[in-house]
Order: sequence, then structure tokens, then C-alpha cells
Amino acid sequence: MKDPRIQQLAKNLIQYSVKLQKGEKILIENFGLQKELVSALVKEAYEAGGLPFVSLKDHTVDRSLLMGASEEQYELIAQFEANVMKEMDAYIGLRAGDNIFEQSDVPAEKMKIQGDTVGKKVHREIRVPKTKWVVLRYPTESMAQLSKMSKEAFEDFYFNVCNLDYGKMNKAMDALVELMNKTDKVQLIGKDTNLTFSIKDIPAVKCAGEMNIPDGEVFTAPVRDSVNGVITYNTPSPYQGFTFENVKLTFENGKIVDATANDTERINHIFDTDEGARFVGEFAIGVNPYIQHPMQDILFDEKIDGSFHFTPGECYEEAYNGNHSNIHWDMVMIQRPEYGGGEIYFDDVLIRKDGRFVIKELEALNPENLK
Repeated sequence: MKDPRIQQLAKNLIQYSVKLQKGEKILIENFGLQKELVSALVKEAYEAGGLPFVSLKDHTVDRSLLMGASEEQYELIAQFEANVMKEMDAYIGLRAGDNIFEQSDVPAEKMKIQGDTVGKKVHREIRVPKTKWVVLRYPTESMAQLSKMSKEAFEDFYFNVCNLDYGKMNKAMDALVELMNKTDKVQLIGKDTNLTFSIKDIPAVKCAGEMNIPDGEVFTAPVRDSVNGVITYNTPSPYQGFTFENVKLTFENGKIVDATANDTERINHIFDTDEGARFVGEFAIGVNPYIQHPMQDILFDEKIDGSFHFTPGECYEEAYNGNHSNIHWDMVMIQRPEYGGGEIYFDDVLIRKDGRFVIKELEALNPENLK
């Protein structure tokens, strides 16, 4: 029997997230083989009058390619995929896998080849700025395991998160966007964390189901050289096939001058990727009411209720601060009481304490008001 929630999700993705119009071309790229959702997306695309194209990939096969990757080979792969992407009006990236560590043994220099070619020339230069796009995960037994939930309970959680009323969330975010656009100084306080920076004149952007599913964040970026202080992230942070924990970063005039973690050598190798890797490209506040705990999947973790993420690497064009890098590493800190609490100040005014908004104009973003 078909799960009606899959059809509803497909409809939301086509009609709300990418707003596919008659005659528009859409690439549906699936890592894994989620036949039911891919087929539902194709059907919805046709019903909207669009022209769907499908690309099926696999993380294990991708790993095999990467292990022997050469620059010449991946330049050609990037050229091939870029020729397809530049013809598209919209893109849906559906990713699922049985093992988040599938690429943990791929050498860093091979991952860099992929980032410098496919990552940059297909996604950062074409897909992100030139298409209507949305990316999402699909529930698997491994995701349920990482969440410490049964598969059935995780599927219920997944569809609650993905099919919530994003239109309602969108409206509730307006007040936070307005406040951030008027703010100069931001201070983040928490356990082993005291960080200050400016967001003056850098636009705030709301994310309510149009580019990520699940969604629920408002992002901007710090003025590139304004970040000073220390931050200690309190969630696991998978990146390039390895899960980093106890990440502590010290900033001086925008730059990461000291970085420690459960693998300090490895994390510093990543931050030495290029100059921009030691500067921050994004600051965002997470508000999804259904996502309460980390599950080692950044598409979920960066939206955790009562969290923020502070992201070394590439900035977004919509919130441009001039920082460029081949990395964009969303790292999450949760400020709810069970995670140690914390405060966010805008221009010395407390706006969120222990994960809850405390000024009247932002109360609509507290979890009980978004469900």
C-alpha cells in the first residue's frame, strides 16, 4: 500500500518548495534508490506541466570513484554534470544511505578534488545561484538508529517535520528577519562559549521549506573580520566521513586561530583547505519545533529548536560577506537547558534565553506556536 504521506511530500516539494511552472525543466537527483518518492516526484512534476529528468546515484559507488579519483577525471565529470545543470530551471536533491561513514576512509586530497570540481562548478556556481532548488533526506533504518528511535517512530517524526505548515513558519519568521536586519552586534553565550561579531548591513534570509526539507532557520553572516572570542559546539558534527566532537574554536578578528576536537590534527587539516576555511560564512538560528535532538545529519541538526549554527567557510550570495572557500561546514550549538543553556543578544538586548525567544515580537517562533 502506498504511504499517502509520500505523495503529500512530493506535492509539497513540487508546488511549494520549487514552485514548478509549466514548461520548466527539473532535475531529480537521488543518492540511494527511493523509488516510491522519486516516482511520486515525477508524477507531480508532470501534473504541474514540468519536464522531469532523473539521475540515480549511490554512495558506495561514489566512494569507489573517489578512491581512485584524478583531477582530469573529475573535471570531465563536472563538465558533464554542469552541461545538464545549466539547462535546468529547478532541482530536487534526495539523499539517503545506510552508512553515514561510507566515505570516512576516502583520502582528504580526493575529497578536495570532488569539492573543487563537481562541488564548485556544478553546485556552487550553477545549481545554487541559478535554479530553484531543494534538498532533503529520506528516512532509513540507519537514520532511525542514529536518532535512537524505532524505524516506525522515526518515519512518523520525519513526516511530521517535512510536512508541517511551512507557510505559517514563513510568516512567523518575518519579525526575526526585520530585527536581524536592524542589528549590528551579536553576542552568543553558553558553556565555554562567549563570542561577539557584527551582522551590520548583511541581509537576513528566512528558510521555511523552499530550499531544504526539513527546514526552519533564519540565516545571515558575520562581517568577515568582526568575529572574536571562543565557541564550543555541543553536538556531534559529521564532515567528510568523520564525526567530530567537542569542537572548540577561538577567533581573532574573524579568523580561527585555534581549533581543537576529538581529532585536532584532522580538523585543522580541513581548516587549512584554503584561506576562507578559517573564516565564517554563515550565522543562523534554528527554530523547527519537531527537531529536538541531534541525529548526525546536518539537514536536520541545523534546524534544531533552540539552536544556532556558526559556519566556517563559503558564504551565501543572499547574505554575502565576501568569504569564499571550498568548505561550508555547518556546526551546531543547542542552547536549551538540557544542553547547558545559553543566551543570544542583539545590540546588548537579550532576545533568546535557554532556547526560547523572550521578546514579544519573536514569541511566535517558540515551538508551541509553530506546531
